[in-house]
Amino acid sequence: MEIAGYLIQTDQQLVTLAQSGDAAAFEMLFNRYRDGIRKLYLARTGGNGNDADDLLQETFIKVFLNLDKYDTAFTFGQWIYTIARNTFIDFVRRRRDDLFVDAAPTGAASGLNSVSQEATPEERFIDRQRGAQLEQHLAKMSPRYRQLIELRFFCEYSYEEIAAELGMPLGTVKTQIHRARAQLCALITASDML
Repeated sequence: MEIAGYLIQTDQQLVTLAQSGDAAAFEMLFNRYRDGIRKLYLARTGGNGNDADDLLQETFIKVFLNLDKYDTAFTFGQWIYTIARNTFIDFVRRRRDDLFVDAAPTGAASGLNSVSQEATPEERFIDRQRGAQLEQHLAKMSPRYRQLIELRFFCEYSYEEIAAELGMPLGTVKTQIHRARAQLCALITASDML
């Protein structure tokens, strides 16, 4: 489809195309919502552009990985802003927890309960498919960037913990994680175009 054809599509039509593997449709959705979500993050982070960019990338990775779970009972805008809001809440919690753990005496931060929900067989199958896709994308990344993505998003290390683990300055860790996320987004988009 020509670019002009994507421009006239509704969000729902673009979602349907993106769910069937059309990377250009996903990119069009990203372009429609990118600036608004970034402005939201800038407002909520006090104008911190680095945090806003990180949150924006994290949001669209989540959107890509969960696109098959989009519920058409809501507009796509409602759905994506809900993901953005939840991503920001997680960001604030990580910051708060990092401060709490740093300030808490040893062992005082334990006792968090995790709630597990049983996934349906279909959800488990879709999760395995998405996981396999993500593994393929990670395998194409440079080893350093792959390691940073794994530490940050799978092991849920804070930036400070990653800096300590890898013996790198904190600023370098933040910059390289930002670049690693950008590389992962580019790989996702490029592979979907094939």
